[in-house]
Amino acid sequence: MNKNGLVYGVSDKPGFWKTIVFALQQVLAILAATIVVPVIINGATGAQLSQSAALLGAGVGTIVYLLFTKFKSPVVLGSSFAFIGSMCAAFAGATSAQAGYLGLIIGAIFAGLVYVVIALIVKFAGVKWINKLMPAAVIGPTVAVIGLSLAGNAVGDLVKGAVLTDGVYVMNTTGFISLICGLVTLATVIVCSVYGKKMMKIIPFIIGICAGYLVATIFTVIGHVASVPELIVINFSLFENMQWLPSFTFIEAFQGFGGLNGEYFATVIVAYVPVAFVVFAEHLADHKNISSIIGNDLTQDPGLHRTLLGDGVGSMVGAFFGGCPNTTYGESVGCVAISRNASVVTIFTAAIICILAAFFAPFVTLLATIPSCVMGGVCFTLYGFIAVSGLKMIQKVDLNENYNLFTVSVILIAGVGGLALGLGKVTLTAVACALILGILVNLLGSKAAKKAAAQTAETTEETATEETAEATEEVASTTDAE
Repeated sequence: MNKNGLVYGVSDKPGFWKTIVFALQQVLAILAATIVVPVIINGATGAQLSQSAALLGAGVGTIVYLLFTKFKSPVVLGSSFAFIGSMCAAFAGATSAQAGYLGLIIGAIFAGLVYVVIALIVKFAGVKWINKLMPAAVIGPTVAVIGLSLAGNAVGDLVKGAVLTDGVYVMNTTGFISLICGLVTLATVIVCSVYGKKMMKIIPFIIGICAGYLVATIFTVIGHVASVPELIVINFSLFENMQWLPSFTFIEAFQGFGGLNGEYFATVIVAYVPVAFVVFAEHLADHKNISSIIGNDLTQDPGLHRTLLGDGVGSMVGAFFGGCPNTTYGESVGCVAISRNASVVTIFTAAIICILAAFFAPFVTLLATIPSCVMGGVCFTLYGFIAVSGLKMIQKVDLNENYNLFTVSVILIAGVGGLALGLGKVTLTAVACALILGILVNLLGSKAAKKAAAQTAETTEETATEETAEATEEVASTTDAE
């Protein structure tokens, strides 16, 4: 174990089979969110985005990211939820389905270009201005908000099937069964992480998911045999309609150039570009978080400009293959934090698994059958660790200073309270709004603090001058008397 408490550091290379198992754990951590984005878009727009293609895009995008970051940042990329509204807008304004697919790629390219522009600014202007704009008092609570903002998703998945009424989950048979499966998963992850030895301690998610899946299978079998639908947790019918080959976005997009016009082009740009600035803020928070875990500031080495380029180009690649722009995943960061395995070889292998799995329908389908309640049990820890990582960043912040106290308070309340704003076709997420407010409060407070410090220094200097003058007069008087 190295000085940062990691079992495997960034440059460490676990054995072959260990690497395979660790990589599979990373894939499982990012799987649910990655393949659910195309499902959401399909349901909202009638599109036919492929889950397998989204997985392939995540794998290739991750490799692109690793190349740009010189294999120093252990994070997996996956489909970005931030662009769901943008993707829906691209399809809604298209004259045909093919034009809609083309719009997805065009939008992702412009969003990626935003990253490129910011990367160039960072390359030549450095990161000091960013550190000044977003110190620990801003980044720490923002990272915490990223984890806390996902808490509702974890809870909803854990009690899948229960009826939410006036903010309370009214439990029924399905809800209870889901809760049992989720809690078995959660308990297994905790026991493996706390009491496990060697491998068990490093792969708690795989063991936890297997335990939860086993319990869910038992309930499902009983449900089918006893003809009690409420006990059926796993949808094994997915194997009957497997999509053997992924359908790629770029294939459909080649037929959509005829539906491209200036108005639609502008609509896509307006839908994507502002969101890219929002995701940049989350990108910075994620990388500050992973930097604190691995003990190396990634904004300095390999540099924020490189992480931005990797994320931006990786996002373009994801949309090219699967329609969904990519982003670095907090779930992947949480997996690194809990397993204490930061090996980039593991991340690279996870990317390869994503690519290969995209062409092996039974494997993708098997992963798709993992119940939401089981993933909810896992996400309790993943999202929680993201939140805790952010709170740890605040430990070194002097909260006795009012401007720091106000900054942290505003970010937490705005983020946890869900202050998300819709501005036309652009949606500012709660995380983005919290970060923006935090930056403004920090600038306002730090300016006042500097002014107060300057006045204190001036007063101290005047006092010291007066004391020196008095001392000189006393010495002069004593000399005269002598």
